[in-house]
Amino acid sequence: MSWLYEAASPALQYRALAEVAPPSARDPDRLAALRAAVLAYKPATAVARKQRESGVWGGNLLAPAASRAMGWSEAGTVFQYLRLIELGWPTGERSFRLADRLLFRLLSRDEDPALLLEFQRPAKADPGLGLWARGMGRMAAAAALARAGHVEDPRLRGIAHKVISDMSLFLRSDVAQKPFRRAGGKTVLDPAATPPNIFSIVMLAFLPSLQRERAGFLDRLAAYLSEPAPKRAWVVQAGKHFFKPYFEILGDPLGADAQGRVKDVPFAVYWLELLARLGIVRQVPRASLTLARLFSECDPSGIWTPKALRGLPKSANPMVGYYFPLEGAGKSPAQRQTDVSFRLALIAQLMGLAVEVA
Repeated sequence: MSWLYEAASPALQYRALAEVAPPSARDPDRLAALRAAVLAYKPATAVARKQRESGVWGGNLLAPAASRAMGWSEAGTVFQYLRLIELGWPTGERSFRLADRLLFRLLSRDEDPALLLEFQRPAKADPGLGLWARGMGRMAAAAALARAGHVEDPRLRGIAHKVISDMSLFLRSDVAQKPFRRAGGKTVLDPAATPPNIFSIVMLAFLPSLQRERAGFLDRLAAYLSEPAPKRAWVVQAGKHFFKPYFEILGDPLGADAQGRVKDVPFAVYWLELLARLGIVRQVPRASLTLARLFSECDPSGIWTPKALRGLPKSANPMVGYYFPLEGAGKSPAQRQTDVSFRLALIAQLMGLAVEVA
């Protein structure tokens, strides 16, 4: 903690003290000061200022980042909402209250065309696209609301049970072994397939009560996420449209080698944290191996200190943008290490490992 207080952003300092340090080590005055600093932190206030009165960011719901191909000029509502949570903002702030109205409407299966947001216009001529967009939007809303702590809301729990049941049927089916077919000259995900996606994984990771209720499903999920991901290129068909698989997860997405080395460290800690929250990180061999390797790269003070670290780790996966980095602009070499050091400490705490705070 003493190192983080010198080197890290207010968001990392606050979350480390609030979520990793044991209650006995949390100085109330420092915690209150850091909470105020987080609310004034420029990267967070910049996100909040872009929100519209309708609760929407960027005129869209599902954009993890700007994409010319998808018509996304900036990250959309779900990911900006999640970004503020990761930056340590309390979920009672006005930005969350505005967005919650929209997100709960999505859960309610409201058929208002306006709720299609970025897909409203193309869905007029393509009902299949609209059906896909509503389903994905509902899962995205469930993930955001679960992350925000609405864990006992019956609307969220109802959607969560339905999503888990659909995934469970998929994992038990023959489609899980052969999930592709040909359409329009492309290899596409079978429309009958309901595999895990990033939203269903995030949702379940923050619903511990459902994890206890669906323990058998978690075992099947761990086995599925241990299988190699497909090497062939494939797309998702939504009505008449074809999209890159932004959200879907087939097998192990980590991409670790036999020694647990990964090219994308930000995605690795993101994925490992989700598996730790699900309680299955030890059941996924490559994940367990990668985590052990990352832990081994920490010095005796718990600071992640890999060899030949020349800059802040970057991810090629757009899903990680809301999560990493929490560190702001700066020139200190230590800022290359703060995010990963915090995440590894948090993962250790989530796994029940001994974490000493100094």
